[in-house]
Amino acid sequence: MTATAEGFPVAMRGYDRAQVDVLVGRVRAALEGSGPRLTADDVRDARFNVVMRGYDRKAVDAMLHECILRLRATSTSSGGRQRRPRVQTEWLISWVQNARFPRSVARGGYVMTDVDAFLDRVIAGLRGKQAPVTARDVREVTFRTARLNLAYAERDVDQFLDQLAGALEPR
Repeated sequence: MTATAEGFPVAMRGYDRAQVDVLVGRVRAALEGSGPRLTADDVRDARFNVVMRGYDRKAVDAMLHECILRLRATSTSSGGRQRRPRVQTEWLISWVQNARFPRSVARGGYVMTDVDAFLDRVIAGLRGKQAPVTARDVREVTFRTARLNLAYAERDVDQFLDQLAGALEPR
């Protein structure tokens, strides 16, 4: 494998380099504030053709995952979120315990055990059995990805985590 200007190794069969370069440029501009608004969902929904001598898929996927996290963090810290009234702890515990996410079958998604373990940690923190989980912890959490029936749909988990972070915001 050889490396390119973007730093991605080139594989025998990989993502179309031009398509990846365009998206990377858009992400870079959005994070610098010099380009049009780009959301984490926009990056997550991006699809690339697989071609001969394209960018290594794992390297691109890992970088895009980091971009999604950064875009999610900047969109929630930019003041776009409206203030909500403080929620009661018992209600929040019940809400987290009853969270259900669809499984990701065809696409990759978050490893179910990772998500479940994090939500258990949130509940333990709310009950005072562990250090409390902050809104920042929720926004910065990362999960491994998997395919087939062992993963939750990323979009649904991310939406839930955004709501959870908002509920945990200090008032």
